[in-house]
Amino acid sequence: MSALWLLIIILALAATGFILGRGRAVASVGGDRRKLHSLPNYYGFNVAMLALVPALLVLAVWVVIQPIMINANVSGHIPDALYSDAGQLNLIMSDVNRVADGLGDALRQGVITAEGIHTLDPETSDLRALLGSVGVAIGSDISADILTAARLLRDQSTTGQRAMTFVVLVVASLGFLAAMRMTSGTFRARNTVEYGVKLLLIGAASLAILTTVGIVLSLIFNTISFFGMFPAADFLFGTTWSPEGRGGSEHLGILPLLWGTLYISFVALLVAVPIGLFAAIYLSEYASRTTRAFAKPLLEVLAGIPTIVYGLFALTVVGPLLVNVFGADGLGWMQGARSVMTAGLVMGIMLIPFVSSLSDDIINAVPQAMRDGSYGLGATQSETVRQVVLPAALPGIAGAVLLAASRAIGETMIVVMGAGAAARLDLNPFEAMTTVTAKIVSQLTGDSDFASPEALVAFALGMTLFVLTLGLNILALYIVRKYREQYE
Repeated sequence: MSALWLLIIILALAATGFILGRGRAVASVGGDRRKLHSLPNYYGFNVAMLALVPALLVLAVWVVIQPIMINANVSGHIPDALYSDAGQLNLIMSDVNRVADGLGDALRQGVITAEGIHTLDPETSDLRALLGSVGVAIGSDISADILTAARLLRDQSTTGQRAMTFVVLVVASLGFLAAMRMTSGTFRARNTVEYGVKLLLIGAASLAILTTVGIVLSLIFNTISFFGMFPAADFLFGTTWSPEGRGGSEHLGILPLLWGTLYISFVALLVAVPIGLFAAIYLSEYASRTTRAFAKPLLEVLAGIPTIVYGLFALTVVGPLLVNVFGADGLGWMQGARSVMTAGLVMGIMLIPFVSSLSDDIINAVPQAMRDGSYGLGATQSETVRQVVLPAALPGIAGAVLLAASRAIGETMIVVMGAGAAARLDLNPFEAMTTVTAKIVSQLTGDSDFASPEALVAFALGMTLFVLTLGLNILALYIVRKYREQYE
């Protein structure tokens, strides 16, 4: 039975348990609800919770762990002579999984019987024709070892599905029966349900934390593996990026990528910070309520536009426009539509709502008494804004700018489409450059061999970017918290 049908069954069992548990509690006190310790719904929720949650946890863990264990077991049966490294083994396992899926589809559609699967001969055209009939395309010839591994994978997956069905239904039934048995008028159902909800909330918070820890650990371990194959000094201080397999430690230097990342982010902040800050000052200090109610949501719409749309805008509108002005027909500074300036301008437009919205909230948090005191001393509104409001809000505005900077450093699509793919150290903003995020995408695109430095370098790039953005976020949060402690 599939995981989806199991989920539907245990949800139906939980709904039934809610109705029966509620009715059993009321019946246990002769219909007088005043004699119940808790409201009737709590008894129903208790039965539903014990029938659903343990079974759901078992189902979720099983669905995650079963494919990992089966793939590890099947890959151990692949002869060592068929592969030389982990990358080739992964490609072989991809073929094994496709063949196993095709055999399973053929069996479900009645194209072949379970006995017929074990009589297929990879040397004939029957197997390829069978897989083609269910829409599975295999690029290379299927060897006897791959077919044997696919049969083993399908058999173990089928056995695992049956075991999962049995275990999940048993757990759900035991929880249902145990909850029904404890249901009585004196049972403290509310306390149990609230404690269960508390555990669920703790689990949700822990899952978010563990996900973060898992991401960090995956970066760390793969980065360590990369530095085991490649000198760390050449990566951190190299000035050339060319990972096309030509060898040489100088070809994986991160400095050109860091330079492009910081350069494009700097141009973006030059656009976003003045415009966003001026917009925030106008909306908080000068605009009427009607104008503010209309303009602020309209400005924040920019934050909801997908970055791929910004990338298309950079490639088809901003880039050609800059070429017309700074290209060969203009000043002659720009050779193509992709450049630091193209990506920086469009990224700056994207960051405007980040700066304006955060700065607007921070400016509005400045106590009105400070403005009134300034007006009482005879200052004009513009003088009050310049000499009272902005100095008071400056720590918070600095935090907003740093948060926008971390957002700019992590941007990918605008850079890929607007800045180009050239890794170079250059001061000319009209030249094409690239960033760390763009190269992470390019290194992991296609069939990557994760045992090679050319693929593992993506994790080292990600770790560098993670440390950089984490530092900016910590600095921004420190400044914002210091500001809030001072004025709240």
